[in-house]
Amino acid sequence: MSASSSVFTRSHLPHPTAVSASGAWITDADGNRYLDAAGGAVASVIGHGDPAVAEAMAAQTRSVDWVHASAFTTDPVERYAEAVAGLVPMDRARVFPVSGGSEAMESALKMARAYHLARGETERAVIIARESSYHGNTRGALDVSGREPLRRPYEPWLGRTVRVPAVSEYRCPNPAHPADCARFHADRLEEAIDGTGPERVAVFVAEPIGGATSGAAVPPDGYWEAIGEVCRRHGVLMLVDEVMTGFGRTGEWFASEHFGLRPDLLIAAKGASSGYWPLGLAIASGLVHDAIEEAGGLVHGFTWSHHPVGAAVGLAVLDRIRELRLVDRARTQGEMLLARLRTALEGNPLVGDVRGIGLLICVELVEDRKSKRPFPRSARMTERVLERAMEMGLILYPSTGNVDGSNGDYLLIGPPLTVLDDEVELIVDRVTRAMAVPG
Repeated sequence: MSASSSVFTRSHLPHPTAVSASGAWITDADGNRYLDAAGGAVASVIGHGDPAVAEAMAAQTRSVDWVHASAFTTDPVERYAEAVAGLVPMDRARVFPVSGGSEAMESALKMARAYHLARGETERAVIIARESSYHGNTRGALDVSGREPLRRPYEPWLGRTVRVPAVSEYRCPNPAHPADCARFHADRLEEAIDGTGPERVAVFVAEPIGGATSGAAVPPDGYWEAIGEVCRRHGVLMLVDEVMTGFGRTGEWFASEHFGLRPDLLIAAKGASSGYWPLGLAIASGLVHDAIEEAGGLVHGFTWSHHPVGAAVGLAVLDRIRELRLVDRARTQGEMLLARLRTALEGNPLVGDVRGIGLLICVELVEDRKSKRPFPRSARMTERVLERAMEMGLILYPSTGNVDGSNGDYLLIGPPLTVLDDEVELIVDRVTRAMAVPG
């Protein structure tokens, strides 16, 4: 990226220019090779440069490149929706394809509101979500998110979401931790619903396993069972955000399956297309869909929703996940990577916790391991480690400011599910050397 570039970039920092990518590797214009241990933004599941997906995309553009969803359906959209409906842990699922995770969240929130309106419960408009959460960057999705560094510039536009505590076994807010953590969180949700007025609450939004903002935090045993009981008793819908955890990332097709969770609404993106096409999915259970349809349908839409090329790419990605047995591979390679990272970083004074499931792993950096005190943001510890890793040809996914809204350093590792054994060893070696930055 040159100083004279006309691109409005995502960062003021200079970036190398990527010119090719294959598997877990990216090559820049100067010939440097980078091991993509971040999977982009924990999005790549089948790896870069898969010719079968490229051909599926090209073939679809040669037949029907695009038609507007208000006038036509297409065969790839119908087949893709049927395929996804058969995978998600939902009853009689209906799939609304869009262009990314934030659009999926906006769509699912409207579905929640439309469902309650269809039932005559017009006061149900309040959303409850967790602190230290992330659900998208459009204004509505950002309001649901609890990621303070991203919210701060736009606070005058935000503030409608009711919050409950974040879920983190490393930084658990339960005073009795590790006892009764699931009950603690269910009680906080109950209090939030009662304090708001049960007749006003529409939906509870959460990731089944934490993503970037909570750093791959796995909930305590019994959490989702207890949360589900509270929601059902109060008629509150459960909207599960599987944007980062869906399509095999955690060693199941969807992370909800680890907990027997069957949500009313589910969103997905990232791994749905593995980065080959902008694709997100807002998925409603048959119960939610039927209520909305009987009341006249969903008042909502995007120009590029239900895109036939996106659906063709999604189908091709599903085929590759199955052919390469990537759901199982995420489990086995993830177990290997997590175990080796924990061993390699065990004595590192910068490392407070190494956690995760499948190929969604977080290394949390701390200034003091005993007290779990985070580095001050002014130390820019994440940036220092990222720079060292980049110099070694390793890409990690950063997240900062999520311990208290300002401080906290997380580094996520989420390579393509195709990652090879020797690439796992390279990741561990380069992470270990990058973490040797002087404190």
